[in-house]
Amino acid sequence: MINFHVDRSSSVPAYAQLVRQVREALRVGTLRPGDQLPTVRSVVTSCTVNPTTVLKAYRELELSGLVEARQGAGTFVSGTLGHADPHAMARLRGSLARWLGQAREAGLEDEDIQALLASVIVENAAPRNREGAA
Repeated sequence: MINFHVDRSSSVPAYAQLVRQVREALRVGTLRPGDQLPTVRSVVTSCTVNPTTVLKAYRELELSGLVEARQGAGTFVSGTLGHADPHAMARLRGSLARWLGQAREAGLEDEDIQALLASVIVENAAPRNREGAA
């Protein structure tokens, strides 16, 4: 099950943070079709957000075909994202965790790390991504 967190210092709205966390969990295989999302009440309690915030996030996920609400039963994952090999993802995640440790030892803060990753992603964008960015 996913454990949500909301960064109050972020400029990203809380509902969008929840949506992003579900999408990321689907991509890395932490969530799979059939898995149940936490109840609205538990997310409200753990993240100290308004129930409307959680409902908005779950509704957006439902409209995008990633989850489905079942009356009286909860909200369940119904879709997938990405098609990466789970073993490759696990191996790369381990490499990334080691790299993150080195970045922290070098004194980088979260924003430094995020900026560094974003710049490398842009510099190494797939050719098909560059064609549409004119």
